[in-house]
Amino acid sequence: MHDENLDPDHVEASSITRRAFLLAATALPVLGGRASARAAASPPKAKFIARGARTSNQVALTFHGAGDPALTRRVLEITRKAKAPITVFAVGTWVEANHALIRGLADAGHELANHTYSHPALRRLGRQAVAQEISKGADALQAVSGTIGTFFRPSGTPTPTDLMRQEAAKVGYTTVVGYDVDPRDYQDPGTKAVVSRTLSGAKGGSIISLHLGHVGTVDALDQIVAGLRKKGLDPVTVSTLLHS
Repeated sequence: MHDENLDPDHVEASSITRRAFLLAATALPVLGGRASARAAASPPKAKFIARGARTSNQVALTFHGAGDPALTRRVLEITRKAKAPITVFAVGTWVEANHALIRGLADAGHELANHTYSHPALRRLGRQAVAQEISKGADALQAVSGTIGTFFRPSGTPTPTDLMRQEAAKVGYTTVVGYDVDPRDYQDPGTKAVVSRTLSGAKGGSIISLHLGHVGTVDALDQIVAGLRKKGLDPVTVSTLLHS
């Protein structure tokens, strides 16, 4: 289960002891020049974004792209009728197995993005494996859609590590996209739960995490779009949300 409130990369300021602080402060005059040189030489990292501006009346419906193609075709029909564009973070192996479906998503005006090649627990992998997952996912998208997509989302974790952000930047992604609304639809809690959890969490600027390969999610989609609009929120792609 993903828990957005538990971020292993985050260290609370209160956990830094006074002694450690004083030691660090003492070392700064001596190490300042070398520290600055190391900082200047550090590799670039893609920025991480979990939501847009709260002042916006837009939200982004994002889907982890994998699973039964028939369910994705249903999503295409639902979103076409509802005029609700989505962003699909597609798994590379799924892209390679469903060329026509991927082109159909792009042709319908939906946004494609990279969700690794084989959807591993990315935090458990070393640098080389992380780099390969991101680059192969990008290659799969490029081969089918003609673009690597604008965004990357890691698999198996709601937040990226610095390593992931560095390797994403090397491939050409300037932004890693997370989410602030997670109805945990991958647990198949039922359509009613997916709808209520999504709508209760959604606010202006929200990025919502959903999954294509789950019947309850697809059955919930009409109600989610209608409920968002009833709250005065307009579903858009991640690109539109972040750049509007």
